[in-house]
Amino acid sequence: MEKKRVCIIVIDSVGIGAMPDAADFGDLGANTLKNIFKHRGLKLPNLYAMGLGNIEGSGLPKAEKPTAAFGRMAQMTKAKDTTSGHWELCGLIMDKPFKTYPNGFPLDLLDKWSTKGWLGNKPASGTEIIKELGNEHVDTGKPIVYTSADSVFQVAAHEEIIRLPDLYRLCERAREMLPDVGRIIARPFVGDKGNFIRTKNRKDYAVAPISDTILDGLVAKGKTVLGIGKIEDIFSKRGITHVNHTTNNLDGINATIEALRNFCDSDVDLDSNFNVPNNPGIDDIDLIFTNLVDFDMLYGHRNDPEGYGAALEYFDSRVPEILSALKPGDLLFITADHGCDPTIGHTDHTREYVPVLAYGMEAKDLGTRDTFADLGATVYQYLCGEPWPVGKAFCNE
Repeated sequence: MEKKRVCIIVIDSVGIGAMPDAADFGDLGANTLKNIFKHRGLKLPNLYAMGLGNIEGSGLPKAEKPTAAFGRMAQMTKAKDTTSGHWELCGLIMDKPFKTYPNGFPLDLLDKWSTKGWLGNKPASGTEIIKELGNEHVDTGKPIVYTSADSVFQVAAHEEIIRLPDLYRLCERAREMLPDVGRIIARPFVGDKGNFIRTKNRKDYAVAPISDTILDGLVAKGKTVLGIGKIEDIFSKRGITHVNHTTNNLDGINATIEALRNFCDSDVDLDSNFNVPNNPGIDDIDLIFTNLVDFDMLYGHRNDPEGYGAALEYFDSRVPEILSALKPGDLLFITADHGCDPTIGHTDHTREYVPVLAYGMEAKDLGTRDTFADLGATVYQYLCGEPWPVGKAFCNE
């Protein structure tokens, strides 16, 4: 009997057109893929062959005979952040989105949070606020606080001024004080004045899912879940049995291919119910769940359509390797968690539909889905043979 496995690859922030309520979020006209294509072209032969250009509103070249099922999904949660996007992909729709702080955080809260004081406290691009306040931070030792249109509390600090353990403790304290914020993010950097560079020692502190996701459901059924990239952070380690915490697209793609080939570089056994040896011979992963962060972090938020397009083309060049690593019984889903149109005129996420490509099932038009949760329902149905209570599985149509 063929073993059933699923691989979900989230190409972070790759939206495919403004949702009907995009104007409410300041995102009228957003279309991450289409606008990058118009700006500099996109050579994505492998994704086009799967049907990316056949998705409604993509504005991309169409395939005559797509090799995958294709469609787009709307986010039912009234938000456009990473956490709610991933949660909804896994079958958890929030009735009330996380709280945002477009005018900064309460001053009395910040005074309690840091006895050394603080700098910033406003919506900003992470790289720009380091340019603006990095020198003052080095001189005073005060942490830099900033946010965005999303529900985030971000703390930037030079690794030689506020050591990583101390920065992480500051973020842990903020996590306790701001339960209504989706993510607290440590943003360390290094370098000399006027030449600061962010490091890979970023750390996210998300709130635990407010209800069960399909990840919890899979673990309850005895399934194993490998989180690659920041997946473990987004779900606060819930429903994740194994981790490979990659920090960039290259490593994330490599780790995904290795996992599909039954090589799992997992250094953490997160669930006490599983006593799987921590070695490269792990071959019983049921769900491989990958987030590729560079699209969003390096290019979307920095309004860099050239870099974004190049990153998409690199991912496309690796798609044949991903497909060749699949085995009979595998399903591959390529999707996103929100948009981040680098041409829109601001540096925040954008309220967009997200694409979904499903390889390994009947190649057909999935249309426009009412919720991201349809993907989670499909995964759970496929792996467990039972419906998930939220969303509508593709395979039931």
